[in-house]
Amino acid sequence: MDKTKKPFVSTAVLAGIVLVCVLADIIAPGDAARMDFDALLKAPSIAHLFGTDPLGRDLFKMILHGGRVSLVIGLFSSVITAFIALFYGALAGLAPKWLDNLLMRFTDLIMSVPSILFTVSILAVLGKPNVLSLSVVIGVTSWMNIAKIVRAQVRQIHKSEYILSAKLMGAKFLYMLRQHLLPNIMPSIMFMLIFNVSQAIAAEATLSFLGLGMPPGTATWGFLMSLSQDALLTNSWWLVVIPSLFLITTLVCMTNIGEYFRRK
Repeated sequence: MDKTKKPFVSTAVLAGIVLVCVLADIIAPGDAARMDFDALLKAPSIAHLFGTDPLGRDLFKMILHGGRVSLVIGLFSSVITAFIALFYGALAGLAPKWLDNLLMRFTDLIMSVPSILFTVSILAVLGKPNVLSLSVVIGVTSWMNIAKIVRAQVRQIHKSEYILSAKLMGAKFLYMLRQHLLPNIMPSIMFMLIFNVSQAIAAEATLSFLGLGMPPGTATWGFLMSLSQDALLTNSWWLVVIPSLFLITTLVCMTNIGEYFRRK
């Protein structure tokens, strides 16, 4: 199998999903939260392409507008995660052995705390959930494994001649990170960024499903997944199947693209 085969299909499908979400106001104009009590739990039809939910809200509008929110949360949180993981992992990789051990033990300590407890605690401090607070919560609770990957890669190259030369010339940590480390670990960084966006979207969906996500009524893919109980009670298959297809397709496409960068 060609390990360098480019994921054209995944890229095209993902680009299509992102595009329709970005253009949600044009493709599906109107308020996604608008209720129509004359159209409760309507199956997919010409009037409502993806059907309606128990409050008569149009599922097509909610998926497009909600996808935009979920994608923004995924992107913001991934940037936060990547920044923390890159800085922390590179610092541990270049640090003396005693400091490296201390930083890694601290990382293991954080990882030992149940993620849901960590998440709820931070949300309690930040207050009412919104796009920014959810991005921060997801970002600061998902950097540990990535930091370990960065640390391992930096450890492999930290004794290279150009790194040692930079240290002898008095180069600061941020300079070495920018000039010497980033160019060497960029493929892994790209993989981590893309993979982490998919993980963050899945995390947002999980939080919303548990009632810890965006305020009630705010359309996100996670909120739509939380309607699954209504779907089971009313045999409204479209409430689960259609949002799940969008979410799963997006995650699979991002994973395939991330795997491509990892193999490069």
